[in-house]
Amino acid sequence: MHKRVVVTQLGDDPAQAIDSYVTVEPMPPIETSTLGARDVVVEVRSAAVGWVDVIMTSGQYQHVPEPPYTPGIEYAGVVSWRGADAGFAIGDRVLVDGFLAGPRSSGPYRRYGGFASHAVAPAEAVHRIPGALSFDQACNLLGNYETAYHCLIARGQLRAHEVAMIHGASGATGLAAVQIAKLVGATVIATGRSAAKLAHVTSHGADHVIDTSALDLAGGGLRDAVKRITGGRGVDVVYDGVGGDISAASLRCMTFGGRFLIVGWAATPFVSRGRGQRGAPNANQLPTNLIMMKGLDVLGCPTVITTAERPEIRAPRLAQILAWAEAGQITPHVSHVFALAEVKAAMLAKWRGEVTGGCVLHPQDH
Repeated sequence: MHKRVVVTQLGDDPAQAIDSYVTVEPMPPIETSTLGARDVVVEVRSAAVGWVDVIMTSGQYQHVPEPPYTPGIEYAGVVSWRGADAGFAIGDRVLVDGFLAGPRSSGPYRRYGGFASHAVAPAEAVHRIPGALSFDQACNLLGNYETAYHCLIARGQLRAHEVAMIHGASGATGLAAVQIAKLVGATVIATGRSAAKLAHVTSHGADHVIDTSALDLAGGGLRDAVKRITGGRGVDVVYDGVGGDISAASLRCMTFGGRFLIVGWAATPFVSRGRGQRGAPNANQLPTNLIMMKGLDVLGCPTVITTAERPEIRAPRLAQILAWAEAGQITPHVSHVFALAEVKAAMLAKWRGEVTGGCVLHPQDH
């Protein structure tokens, strides 16, 4: 029997939404007679359980889905049906672009999330899996590496021989940022709160790691650690997907004229209200005196919003990501795998920070 996950309504926060409003239900067969010539039906083998998938359940992401909806922004699988003009063969191994299909997209394909046995996407959203990537790795490719690329390269202008500090480096986008920073020739200082997770980050190329769990951030502990590593100079670029206390502490670690990249605020998800309410009553703050005296560039890096506003920036970025993957130069790491019936456990593992790199659901494992 085909099945899908449904979020029946938005919650006050992700934990409450996952507990109360996430269900698994039978999935009606897809009526291919109603599909277009460029439509593709994908038998989903692996769907990424990302941070965005989790916070969307409480409407605390900038794109608020309308319940009931099926989550699963990115997924990979095999083509089980294709329209006459789609350009794929039955059985092709593919990944689906979450910008153009699934719950974060707009238009008719937003109804088909990857937390399901099957999903429908337009041909332009479907890519053959590059290189030797598995289904688990493929569904963790685009969103993570495009985010890292946009932030580090397009916005941060990271160059060879510069020093980049990556916060949240054991997360899916953090690990992608480590790999991309190394590809362009930078020195990487990776931070996190788990020695075991940081060991994985080292295996993916980080030159130095800092366990921040025992540091006095307000008292200059991070600054002292960075200055020891850099011989007193500081870092050129900070990639901050964490937010909160570590953000202000990071400004003290930077060299004059450095670039501070605001990627997200995983440590402070309640800057906005739940149930899709707008506004940010608990907004993060940065000390403007440090920004001024160090001549820093503080750059907001909203990858999805920027791509929607300036769609022309995406083609070269996407081509580079796929080329790196084809050549085996980037490889997503997946630490947790769950069957579709275990969707609540999967989403909570991501929410609680138990995952290193990617977390995936296998919809065919019922």
